[in-house]
Amino acid sequence: MTNIRWRIVLLLFIAGFINYLDRAALSVAAPAVMRELHMSPSSLGLLFSTFFIGYAAFNFIGGWAADRWGGKRVFSGAVLTWSLLCGATGLASGFGSLLAVRTLFGMAEGPLATTINKIVNNWFPHKESATAFGFANCGLPLGGAVAGPVVGLLTAAYGWRVAFAGIACFGLLWLVFWVLMATDKPHQHARVSDDERRLIESDRSVPESPADLRPLGFYLKQPAILAAMISYFGYSYILFFFLTWFPTFLTMDRHLSLKSMSLATVLPWLLGFIGYGLSGVLSDLIFRRTGNALLARKRVLIACLGTAGVCVTLAGAVTTTLGALLLMAIAVFALYLSGSAYWALIQDTIPGPKLGSVGGCVHAIANCAGIVGPAATGFLVQESHTFFSAFFLAGGIALASVLAVAILLRPRALARRKSSDARVCG
Repeated sequence: MTNIRWRIVLLLFIAGFINYLDRAALSVAAPAVMRELHMSPSSLGLLFSTFFIGYAAFNFIGGWAADRWGGKRVFSGAVLTWSLLCGATGLASGFGSLLAVRTLFGMAEGPLATTINKIVNNWFPHKESATAFGFANCGLPLGGAVAGPVVGLLTAAYGWRVAFAGIACFGLLWLVFWVLMATDKPHQHARVSDDERRLIESDRSVPESPADLRPLGFYLKQPAILAAMISYFGYSYILFFFLTWFPTFLTMDRHLSLKSMSLATVLPWLLGFIGYGLSGVLSDLIFRRTGNALLARKRVLIACLGTAGVCVTLAGAVTTTLGALLLMAIAVFALYLSGSAYWALIQDTIPGPKLGSVGGCVHAIANCAGIVGPAATGFLVQESHTFFSAFFLAGGIALASVLAVAILLRPRALARRKSSDARVCG
């Protein structure tokens, strides 16, 4: 039997690696950018937030487009566009032009997660989907880990403009392999064997006939989707707080040099890489042992997101740089350990033809944390001259989202509901 589906996952893994390398570059280069363009902390926070305005909008648009035209085509266009805009970041002459480029850059990166989810759903049986999604997405934190030393050292040696131009080339190179090797669905791929195709289709029980589908609003109101939406918001708030502001925290508050900061941020990202790689395995393992997919996702979300919230809160209170770094590393590991559960929860409850649209809506609302969080952090830091309140807010939001999961996601009640509704809701 062939294993073409795992080659598709490898390509998605590399794409995620490149995506976060490009996305984290500004956070790493921020001290140099602020000096050259004479930016304040609140201006930097606004710059980070404008990325997520475009990003959140195109989470839904990208998911809708993937449902309509296929994941491969949408993903190809997204990677091409964000790579070109990453290079264009180095051409910015002032705050206004940088703001415009980052907004467009966010739009281009918006379809990433929803499109990956759509492609994984097309290529994997239900019992392997969380594992595959975890492997595909663990390239994201690995890209963040590499961004620190690569962008930091390039910026220190050649300047931040050269750093952005250099890393833009990786996405363009990847795109060549993607166009040549990937297809939207297994039956379109010439090298997929009949045995692999039967395996992929072996446990698909969600009806995919248009007659069985409900309006988009119906799915968005289901308790499982609301739980995914709220918990993903808490997840995203911590993630984007770490992605955008933690490097600046290390330089502004803990007075690390650019080189030291670039190396220090590697540890949390590496633990995040390990966590995301294990996330799908953990979720699917609990699923196999309990026989209840929703219960498996609930346990992972509560344990991991709760741990992340506590650690982030404590990281803002400790007085040593090492203590803050270790607590954030644990938080990022726990955060990414829950990473596959959000998308697996959506896949468990939504028909394939609606997966892109529903996933896009969930992702868009979750990523509003990226619009609010960085700007709020910049305001809090500028007004209080400390990062404590920003850490406390990030941890508190995550813990509140855990409470929402505990209330909304009740597997037994949802199982009874599904049995009477032909498994088209959660």
